[in-house]
Amino acid sequence: MTNETRITVEREIPLASQDLFDVLTNPNRHTELDSSGFVRSLVHGDRLEEVGQKFTMNMVGDHMGGEYQTDNFVSAYDENKMIGWKTAPAGVEPPGWEWLWELKSEGSDSTTASLTYDWSRVTDTNLLEKVGFPLISEDQLQESLGQLASAATPT
Repeated sequence: MTNETRITVEREIPLASQDLFDVLTNPNRHTELDSSGFVRSLVHGDRLEEVGQKFTMNMVGDHMGGEYQTDNFVSAYDENKMIGWKTAPAGVEPPGWEWLWELKSEGSDSTTASLTYDWSRVTDTNLLEKVGFPLISEDQLQESLGQLASAATPT
C-alpha cells in the first residue's frame, strides 16, 4: 500500500516471529535486509532492546554524494512484534523518516511481517528535494521482506 508519504508492504513468512525479530534487532545483520544497496556495514550499535537506543551505519548513495553514515534511533519496540527506527545523517537529529517492522504471529511457525517506510514527518523542503522521497520503491521493500525470510531461515 502506497500513499504520498508512506509505503507499507506485507508478506507471510513461514517462520516464528521470534526468529525474524532476532534478525531485525541485530544491527550487524541489517546489510542482509537491504534491497536498496545503500547499507554497507555497522559502525557501532548493540542488539536493539529498547526505544531510545542508537546505532550507526555506513551507507553509500548518490543522493548523499557517495559514502556517508546514518544514526538510527529506535522509535518502536515490542518484543517479537515490532521494531522501528528513525534515521538521520550522522550527528543530526532525525528529520522525519522512519522504518517500522511489524510481526504478527500466525502460529508457532508462521508470521505475517510488514515493513513501513514513512517520510510523513519530513518538513524540510530542501531535504525532500535532495533525497527525492520515496528513495526506496515498494518492490524494494517487498524484496527486503524476502531477504528477512532468507536471513532468518536456519542453515
